[in-house]
Amino acid sequence: MNTKKLVLALLLLAGIAAFFALDLGRFLNLAQLQRSLDELRAWRDLSPWSFALGYFGLYVLATALSFPGAVVLTLAGGAVFGLWWGTLIVSFASSIGATLAFLAARFLLRDWVRQQFGKRLEVMDQGLSRDGAFYLFTLRLVPLVPFVAINLAMGLTQMHWLTYYGVSQLGMLAGTLIYVNAGTQLAQLHSISDVLQPAMLASLVLLGLFPLLARQALQAYRKRQVFAPWARFRPRQFDRNLVVIGAGAAGLVTAYVAAAVRAKVSLVESGEMGGDCLNHGCVPSKALIRSARLAHEIRQSHAFGITTAQPQVDFPVVMRRVAQVIRDIAPHDSVQRYCDLGVDVVQGHARIVHPWGVEVTSADGSRRTITTRNIVIATGARPWVPDIPGLQECGFLTSDTLWQAWSKLDQIPRRLTVLGGGPIGCELAQACARLGAEVTLVELGTRLLAREDTDVSAAVESALVSEGVQLRLEHTVIRFETGPGQQRRIVTQHAGQIHSWGLDALLVAVGRVARLEGFGLEELGINPSRTVPTNDYLQTLFPNIYAAGDVAGPWQLTHAAAHQAWYAAVNALFAPWYRARVDTVVMPRVTFCDPEVASVGLNEQAASAAGVEFEVTRFDLDELDRAIVDGHRAGFVKILTARGSDRILGVTIVGEQAGELLAEYVLAMKHGIGLNRVLGTVHSYPTMAEANKYVAGQWKRAHAPERVLQWLARYHAWKRN
Repeated sequence: MNTKKLVLALLLLAGIAAFFALDLGRFLNLAQLQRSLDELRAWRDLSPWSFALGYFGLYVLATALSFPGAVVLTLAGGAVFGLWWGTLIVSFASSIGATLAFLAARFLLRDWVRQQFGKRLEVMDQGLSRDGAFYLFTLRLVPLVPFVAINLAMGLTQMHWLTYYGVSQLGMLAGTLIYVNAGTQLAQLHSISDVLQPAMLASLVLLGLFPLLARQALQAYRKRQVFAPWARFRPRQFDRNLVVIGAGAAGLVTAYVAAAVRAKVSLVESGEMGGDCLNHGCVPSKALIRSARLAHEIRQSHAFGITTAQPQVDFPVVMRRVAQVIRDIAPHDSVQRYCDLGVDVVQGHARIVHPWGVEVTSADGSRRTITTRNIVIATGARPWVPDIPGLQECGFLTSDTLWQAWSKLDQIPRRLTVLGGGPIGCELAQACARLGAEVTLVELGTRLLAREDTDVSAAVESALVSEGVQLRLEHTVIRFETGPGQQRRIVTQHAGQIHSWGLDALLVAVGRVARLEGFGLEELGINPSRTVPTNDYLQTLFPNIYAAGDVAGPWQLTHAAAHQAWYAAVNALFAPWYRARVDTVVMPRVTFCDPEVASVGLNEQAASAAGVEFEVTRFDLDELDRAIVDGHRAGFVKILTARGSDRILGVTIVGEQAGELLAEYVLAMKHGIGLNRVLGTVHSYPTMAEANKYVAGQWKRAHAPERVLQWLARYHAWKRN
């Protein structure tokens, strides 16, 4: 605690102590006020302005210090100054005093509370940024909630003090008027409870709820206006509770949840069940990476005393294994499985024709319209292909077309150029190099994996270069050239110089864009740009039409799509009785290159950009026993914590099994577990997971209580002597 906070805390404690030591509370009760009324009025008549100023200051002080007796002081204002002057003085004094208490709580406690409960407060702040003024107004109007508690609690939030003062000034006016008016009839009061009769209390409650009810009514009106042009299409009965468009990760989970709660759900898919993840993305790429990794390990086996092994890559067999892995996993996402779960799986192209109708066109051209109460758009994303001269003529592959094209090859292309230094580009560039290709990776930016910190990028770049991948960073692709005999060249510009080289295959991996066309969105007035716009509940312009997964953003991750899908299904099926905002705070991501890169929460560059104060603790894996034994010493665990606290803001892990190691921190961040508890958890020896304990230990040593340790040293010295 700094000096200013310490001084203020001591002054507040001194004031509170004096209040109780001098028994000042004896003056703040109804009987004492009634006995002293004539004397107070005499003082007022003797010097009206001085008395009013003194009363005003006393009221502000009592409210700011949260002394009991504010009700009695308010009654005194009515008894001494009358209704109008009493209301005016008390209204401003109470609001100013409340704001001072609010600011004191913020100054003294907010930093500490945020260090301990930051994640929970972030969620509360998001709600207050939208509805805080409404809620505060309601609390101020309803005298059931102690105003002292409101002052202290709101001081811990991000609400601006001017907003707090203004809403308090307005919200407390009705209650002030009631109590001041009661004070003008002070002689007839027998107890404080006589002031608020049940009817009066009920009126205040209704008045307090009015802004929220009005807001709900406005939302209902806007909803009605959105549906108005389509009202004639609304059926009397619906075929389904839910229609899901797209059978990728988001669509499958949405349909699964709906079927699990016995809703009638149709899942419409025009292509392959399982979507991109199963057929073109996560599954085939990880199968290819596994084969490539094994080939690399065989080449490195001499370090373990195995000197005769050399890998012979049979590329057709590698690709057949990739296809077999897809076939082995496919039953998890199959039509049969989902039909058995109770889902109506419909093969065909879906188009939303009105807010309650989805038209499905089958492969034979036949059409039918399914009516439904709710719709979830889960159409996924596709690779983005830039408009570069000569690209179409040159011929190229994407993460979607790669697998089928390469399944027909006898060997991997000798010269492969990869466009894009993001996760997909890095993973496939390294895998192909390990399988024998000469790989050149072209990236427009200054480094690979631009979302990660620079030390992460450096580790991945070093690994790729050491395995023979040629990195062309800060290269702008100018054009592609195609010559006789399928000769192809790429031409780039770097630092004012023109570069070109030949290639046998080109992989475009510069990003993915949401699939938005052909589903009827524009006709409905849902005008997507990069993704389908949704609110916190994943609702689109139409409250009964939701979007989840890559098509909704902001992530393009299978597990993020599944996470959103649960919210989309539950909100669609159970609103307005129950609905939940999507939890966006803790979302892990993994890049499956070698070394792996896994992260959750904030990294250094994101925290700096957001202006978040943080501390960094880092543990290098070359100090970990299991990493030394296995020969996987490259990498580190880096944790960002709130300054002066063990609360985890973010974690980045680079190294062997980084994605597996990250799970402990995802759990910790989700449930508010700090590094002290991670340190206090037993980790098996020798395992890679011990790295999580060791980095927590480094944080603990950096925050050791030096003064306490000095006293302990003296104590032990005394014991020795």
